[in-house]
Amino acid sequence: MKNQTFNPYLPSWEYIPDGEPHVFGDRVYLFGSHDQFRGFVYCANDYVGWSAPVNDLSDWRYEGVTYRKDQDPRNPDGEMALFAPDAVQGFDDRYYMYYIPNRSSVVSVAVCDTPAGQYEFYGFVHYEDGTLLGEKEGDDPQFDPAVFLEGDNLYLYTGFCWETDLTRKGATVVCLAKDMLTITKAPSVVAPCAHNVKGTGFEGHAFFEAPSLRKRGDKYYFIYSSIHNRELCYAIGDSPEGPFTYGGVILDNADVGIDTYKKSEVLANLHCNNHGSIIEINGVWYLFYHRPTNGNQFSRQSCAEVIEFTEDGHIRQKEMTSCGLNNGPLKTGKEYEYDAYIACNLWNIDEDKQSDEFMRPMVSQDGIDGDEFPGYVCNMVDGATAGFKYFDCHGITTIELKLRGYMDGCFEIRIDPNAPAIATIPVSECNRWRTFTAACRIPDGVHAIYITHRGGRIPTLGSFKLY
Repeated sequence: MKNQTFNPYLPSWEYIPDGEPHVFGDRVYLFGSHDQFRGFVYCANDYVGWSAPVNDLSDWRYEGVTYRKDQDPRNPDGEMALFAPDAVQGFDDRYYMYYIPNRSSVVSVAVCDTPAGQYEFYGFVHYEDGTLLGEKEGDDPQFDPAVFLEGDNLYLYTGFCWETDLTRKGATVVCLAKDMLTITKAPSVVAPCAHNVKGTGFEGHAFFEAPSLRKRGDKYYFIYSSIHNRELCYAIGDSPEGPFTYGGVILDNADVGIDTYKKSEVLANLHCNNHGSIIEINGVWYLFYHRPTNGNQFSRQSCAEVIEFTEDGHIRQKEMTSCGLNNGPLKTGKEYEYDAYIACNLWNIDEDKQSDEFMRPMVSQDGIDGDEFPGYVCNMVDGATAGFKYFDCHGITTIELKLRGYMDGCFEIRIDPNAPAIATIPVSECNRWRTFTAACRIPDGVHAIYITHRGGRIPTLGSFKLY
């Protein structure tokens, strides 16, 4: 890559959740919904496109608006939001995007000659008699469509099921004709929801939403969000139609299940729902997912991690990192300044405060939705900790923090959240961004960096340097 890249890999002022990555030609395209900064509902904006060359995942390009809410004939006033989409190159080499507006129970389809858009409405998924999928007696209301084409077969996966909802079946799949709309094989269940999970192997991780399908070798991987909401799980099968055997958790966006730097059950982030998929790019497998910002569920950002497979084809659970698509630790030195919004852990180091969401820091930014201002970490209350992973450290003797706001006390620097601080930086209030510097000797090697505020006020962390 020409440059380093971080999580989130898009600009800090962009809010794209539910990311489905696809390689078309020599570029990877991200299909996702579009949140607002400081949003109050999910997916409030029109779809927009982003893409990057497969040989440089640091070079993401904005493709513009790819599809407007009011283009759907059932949403002419644009009042309904556009929930998570997916896309596929069809039998005629055009590109088809499947989506469902909120409060709709049927699957809409848009089409374009290029993957970057702009897409035009094409039709609704329907049975051979014209009845729309989702409106036939016995159908579940449709949600979170995902598509997978192999040979002459096109598969459409959908599903949503609250843990207490006894009316829905789970994730289902249908087969579609070459017109990309007509159902040729009726829905069948591929992953159970909570009320019918007993004896399936999915116990404790029943299907909730966000289905997606990928193929690796001769195995098919069904990716989904479980009833825990914040985690992405996978199941493995020998056919796109299943049956699928539960495999495990790929990533939890609160790092539950990761015990290398904390207790396994501790939430290392203010978590939200999760949606994404796996993809191979230039021989490396990645997981694309999203995280919350601004202290709520409605301003989510795209992240990605390198994932690893075991010899028997299972995926090891991945911790959240700041380096993501960089596929290696970030560089250090006086010329490298890292914005605080790339924090991968946002929690309180004091155990008695870890369950209190108001005692956690959060990513935010200045301005309103659409303003291209860099993000930062705010709500740095006493004990609030921003964690960053990982850095290639050599000869580090100094740390710089860029801070603003009413503050007193100090900031503590650690490479292990369970160990004593390796540096302490006294601070004082400032109305503008100001740099504070302290000696900080870090052993040579690859390390995480944890920055903790100790004091009675609530400063904002803008960026830092290690040199």
